[in-house]
Amino acid sequence: MTESVAPARPAFGRASSIALWVVRIAFALLFLAAGSAKLIGAPMMVHEFGIVGLGQWFRYFTGATEIVGAVLLVWPATVAFGAGLLTCVSLGAFAAQALILKGDVVHTIVFAVILGAIAFLYRGQIFARRAS
Repeated sequence: MTESVAPARPAFGRASSIALWVVRIAFALLFLAAGSAKLIGAPMMVHEFGIVGLGQWFRYFTGATEIVGAVLLVWPATVAFGAGLLTCVSLGAFAAQALILKGDVVHTIVFAVILGAIAFLYRGQIFARRAS
């Protein structure tokens, strides 16, 4: 019996593929910038993570995770992993904004939905790795 597995790369038309690349690159640049700000110790980031109360090590961890996720998002063989990782980061940011910082949560929801959709579209990469 054969098992149905999603293809490693979604089959889209040329315009859709280009649009998806543009979205992936935009998110990668955004998370590279955010992660870099955390790692270099931008005063706003130090302050926000101080309010969160988990310590500054969590700022470094989050910044590194954002940069790794951004790189994985644009590397063709790891799009699903990068999008999944950044979806988790966005959900964590949502929790921090909603429960502790009392800030804007709309962008975190939008990011999580878009990144989750990208992870879903490339889910075949996860299944392909698992099968090999």
